[in-house]
Amino acid sequence: MNKIFHKKRIGILIIIFILFYCSFFVLSYLEKDQNNLLMNDVGRLVPIKVKEVVKGQEIEQFKQLLLDAKKKNLKISIAGKQHSQGGHTYFKDAIVLNMTTYNKVIKVDHDEKLITVQSGATWADVQEAINPYGLSIKTMQAPNIFTIGGSMSVNVHGRDIRFGPLIESIRSFRLMNANGDILDVSRTENEELFRLVNGGYGLFGIILDVDIELTDDVLYKSRNEWIDYHDYPDYFKEKVLDNPEIEMHNSRISIAPKNLLTEMYVTNYYKTVEKKFEDYTDLANEKYIRRNKFAFGLSRHSDWGKNFVWFVQKHAFKEGQEEFISRNNVMRPEVEFLQYEGKNDTDILQEYFIPVDDFPDYIDRLRNLLTENDLNVLNITVRHVPKNEEAFLSYAKEDMFALVFLINQGISEKEIEKTGEVVRKIIDLTLEMNGSYYLPYYHYPTKEQMREAYPKTDEFFQKKREYDPDERFMNQFYEEYGT
Repeated sequence: MNKIFHKKRIGILIIIFILFYCSFFVLSYLEKDQNNLLMNDVGRLVPIKVKEVVKGQEIEQFKQLLLDAKKKNLKISIAGKQHSQGGHTYFKDAIVLNMTTYNKVIKVDHDEKLITVQSGATWADVQEAINPYGLSIKTMQAPNIFTIGGSMSVNVHGRDIRFGPLIESIRSFRLMNANGDILDVSRTENEELFRLVNGGYGLFGIILDVDIELTDDVLYKSRNEWIDYHDYPDYFKEKVLDNPEIEMHNSRISIAPKNLLTEMYVTNYYKTVEKKFEDYTDLANEKYIRRNKFAFGLSRHSDWGKNFVWFVQKHAFKEGQEEFISRNNVMRPEVEFLQYEGKNDTDILQEYFIPVDDFPDYIDRLRNLLTENDLNVLNITVRHVPKNEEAFLSYAKEDMFALVFLINQGISEKEIEKTGEVVRKIIDLTLEMNGSYYLPYYHYPTKEQMREAYPKTDEFFQKKREYDPDERFMNQFYEEYGT
């Protein structure tokens, strides 16, 4: 009996030892995993293990983080919503500072038409704060889901044809540099940093609070028109730009195989007093997400789906069709239905800027290029970007049309290279026609293409090293093009 009890006790001890050992192993693994977090951005093409992700809370925390990083010789990357698609918001074994929790709206000055906001706040946060005051944002990208600091770091542009890139409506901001010093930055104070940080991809410091100039929220009457793409430059300059009542403008050109880059429609937004503005000021939320997601998903995997989606758009955006909508709601477009996480594929963005008058020729040559090469383009939106060369990495050296591509591609190395070959051909065509391309996306372009598109590239990266000699702020974009 004692022997049996003894054996049972030994067996229990062995089991306890095994469980303890296993738990120790699991905890060690989890600790290791926490210290080597696998990060990705929305494009899911650049997975990287980082050391740690820290949620931004307060200024003293940022200072301590920089001090610790200096002692341990660690890199810091700055992240918002991570919709830049080329590893711009993280780096191998770096500490990633997630700014989305540093998101307070500090002040709305109705008389000055100015808002002060922490950089991790989103444009949706800004809209909710200013809408009761009858104010609106001047420039932001179409969705309102992105952070202020992230939008500044890529110097976004938007639908308003009267305002250029975001840098135009940034009055000032505070920046914490690699030493933990807080600098006031504006066009009159630390002016060089103003031009570097706007469009600087988080390489010069932590953007803290920002003063953003606003405009009035107004009521628009939108109207759709179908036009010949050959006529688009003259139409835009004479019928849109010269009409002071039109403030917002958007257009799309067909990617359907039946009429590839031939059919085109525009939507203009006219200021109006035909209806009571007060009846349209409630901020709208996206509807029919599942329906739209299903319909758009058809275009990812078949030409039939692309033709069908364009057919639906032709009936939805009828010639002369009108709608009344506030400016703030124009800047809250439907985007959730575009969210996609395929197992073996992903949706990416590419964007090309072409001089206004060269648009028809560019479209003809682009059509030939796409016909000869296999690229799964899902949508092309066309926007106007006024000339602005204030930022070091400016993309609009003259008035441009921006062609925003939504592309579906595989995530394997073979598929990445396949897409890269076509993208580089499109960039060569764009550069040949004195155009440019946008930098927040996957690093398909070569270094030579970047230098041609952005003549101040080398100076920009040299300034980075002058302001941050230890290269404390680091990301994949800088490693690829700046080192």
